[in-house]
Amino acid sequence: MALMQVRFFSDVLGISTSMTVILPETTYGQIGMKGLSSDGLHPTLYLLHGMSDDDTIWLRRTSIERYVSRLGLAVVMPQVDLSFYTDMAEGNRYWTFISEELPAKCRSFFPLSSRKEDNFVAGLSMGGYGAFKLALRRPDMFAAAASLSGALHTSGIFMREDAESQRTHLFRRIFGSEGPAGTDNDLIHLLGNFQTDEQRQLLPRLYQCCGTEDFLYQDNLIFRDACRRAGLELTYEEGPGAHDWEYWDARIQDVLQWLPLRQS
Repeated sequence: MALMQVRFFSDVLGISTSMTVILPETTYGQIGMKGLSSDGLHPTLYLLHGMSDDDTIWLRRTSIERYVSRLGLAVVMPQVDLSFYTDMAEGNRYWTFISEELPAKCRSFFPLSSRKEDNFVAGLSMGGYGAFKLALRRPDMFAAAASLSGALHTSGIFMREDAESQRTHLFRRIFGSEGPAGTDNDLIHLLGNFQTDEQRQLLPRLYQCCGTEDFLYQDNLIFRDACRRAGLELTYEEGPGAHDWEYWDARIQDVLQWLPLRQS
């Protein structure tokens, strides 16, 4: 695999930002690891970080580079700060950045496929929310989306916070004073966009997992049950685990096995 730390200017954000990118590379003499790359444009996984992290965290806390080495899969890990992948009420337009500008930038820099069936998105915690928001708002872009311990019930989190808490002030800067409920930043609200069989057929495959000791476990159950009531197909898994990297390092391997990668 080839690893790249990319600094570039975003017109949407109006600032220089960064992303960490893993590109497939066919290798024969590398000791301890073999790499696979196919001719043409690479399938791509957009891998999203959580609230307290940045674009380097998946590489630092897991063996993601090694896990994808045999898959011929590019991995793009962007930087979005504390934005919840949202065009913030008081801040920057990170939804527009992640859903429009970033894929276009990546395909201008690297040989990445633009075909829906070759594009996937996954993330943990805040990034799990971002992955499912991309799947539900831009189902034309992705073949599959995965949430690991995702913050999937943002309206519930917003309502539970103390009015004067630091997190409430943060959420107001992101979602506005009324919160995300009933808007396009509310995942459960977005499920209502898929009421017919024709609409459901457009939806990417969805994978959701959460540890039973995770503080977001009950919120994950709420989202799972909402999907079931909406008649949406969802691969759901749970088991022992907390909101930590031991759990996510194991589960990202499950996600990679679950992805509908086309055989080269």
